[in-house]
Amino acid sequence: MSERRSAPREVRQAASLLLLRDGEHGLEVLMLRRAERDGDIRSGAVVFPGGVLDARDRDAHGHVLGPSDEEASARLGVDAGGLDYYVAALRESFEEVGLLLAAPALPSARFATLLPWRARLQSGSASMAEFCRAEQLRLDAGALTAYSHWLTPPGVAQRFDTRFFAALAPAGQEAVADRGEAVELMWLTPRAALEPARELRLLPVTRRTLQDLSRFGRADDAYGEARQRRDIPLVMPRRVASPRGTLRVVMPDELAYAEVARLDPEGRGDITADLAPGRPVRLGANIVRVTAPNAGPMTGPGTNSYLVGDGRTWTAIDPGPAMPEHVQALLDAAAPGRIARILVTHTHRDHSPAARLLAEATGAPVYGRRTAHPEWQDESFQPERELADGERLELAPGVTLRVLHTPGHASNHLCYLLEEEKLLFTGDHVMQGSTVVINPPDGDMAAYLRALEALLAVDLEWFAPGHGFLVARPHDVLRALIAHRLRREAKVADALRAAGTASIDQMLPIVYDDAPEALYPVARRSLLAHLHKLAAEGRVEEQSGRWAWRG
Repeated sequence: MSERRSAPREVRQAASLLLLRDGEHGLEVLMLRRAERDGDIRSGAVVFPGGVLDARDRDAHGHVLGPSDEEASARLGVDAGGLDYYVAALRESFEEVGLLLAAPALPSARFATLLPWRARLQSGSASMAEFCRAEQLRLDAGALTAYSHWLTPPGVAQRFDTRFFAALAPAGQEAVADRGEAVELMWLTPRAALEPARELRLLPVTRRTLQDLSRFGRADDAYGEARQRRDIPLVMPRRVASPRGTLRVVMPDELAYAEVARLDPEGRGDITADLAPGRPVRLGANIVRVTAPNAGPMTGPGTNSYLVGDGRTWTAIDPGPAMPEHVQALLDAAAPGRIARILVTHTHRDHSPAARLLAEATGAPVYGRRTAHPEWQDESFQPERELADGERLELAPGVTLRVLHTPGHASNHLCYLLEEEKLLFTGDHVMQGSTVVINPPDGDMAAYLRALEALLAVDLEWFAPGHGFLVARPHDVLRALIAHRLRREAKVADALRAAGTASIDQMLPIVYDDAPEALYPVARRSLLAHLHKLAAEGRVEEQSGRWAWRG
């Protein structure tokens, strides 16, 4: 059973219904254009039928066929009143678009006699219980299946906690707009509704639902998949400021979401969801991030440099590439304080070369570790002192970094744990939204996996990666990374068992069949790292450029 979920007190409970049918071009869903009204965030939007729960919806429980209130509540993850959402979805569908799911199915002539009730229900002069009792109807809640659960972003004046249901449109009934809430109806395929040329005003929840429905060719396919869903997660977008100064929403599956939630839990909407180079971003009382202007295929939006301290003195982590404008941005972000020390996670050329420039500008000492192999490394890196695993650095009262040696991506790779916040500066040990390249001889797949597993024993709440936004649920990320690498290793083993012997270039399109060919040169390095690990374990052997499985 899913966890109990409660919405903030100011939020209104609502229900919406996705009515599905098969049209000439496949699956269609019924949508309505809402009336234009001042102060309504949904004014003029094209949405699915739905609205807020009525306190009297509960009175109709005795006229429902399908789940009991206890069963409906368990399905929706609420303590009680779950059946109210089903009744509200059925009521709103009848009120706004004139379609009623009732049992037994209503013949056309009988259904036409019910339509005058729509106005009475909308005005509140009648309840669903009174309607069902007078017309001897049973509401077919069993035809509804829970589809999704959305909560309006914090900071919005009107917030709705909405349960979305899916149902097959009732046969023999014609959808008719009420001309009050719904001024226009349209049966559209999801792809057609999403076409920019239609210029439909779609709310984020509507757009995302249409994108999900576009996976299906037939109504039965979408409805059947929805009935198989066991847990319906809560989706709450968050508001962010766009580069143009307007507000937009960021979804939970977007990379910036966890950071936005941390920095703006109330929904002020003054946090951005982009990593603009040179702009300081305060991630906490003791952390500032500045992203370097070196975006690219291997660096993503750019290399992150971090300032950690109390505002008077700062420690710079990963000063980045040797770009004078980035060094100046770090100095400006530290002002009026000073940079007292410089730490480097590893000596790849997008992370450490600016250490020399920043040291010259500030007089701060540089700490880190030298590499075991010079290839692809910053040869200018000369630390004043090499840091040891487990060493603790007291930056200021209540600001402590612990050094963690995490080889794998690089032999000299270090992570820095801000103990008071359980936040780990990961360099390239853990990336956001992608995996790192393990490039022998300095890269070592076995060491990398051991270092990932070791972090599972560390009390962590956040990752601050070398590229990307803050990352929440770090242990889940670690487990996913380990599982991903082991799945890739299993594909290497399967490929060699099937081929007998193979070269790296023969294995590459098999082991990385889920990657675009443009990434093959990079993937080739990690494939070699997997093979070296398996060879060290005695499971493969290499002869004259060909690899064979030994088991």
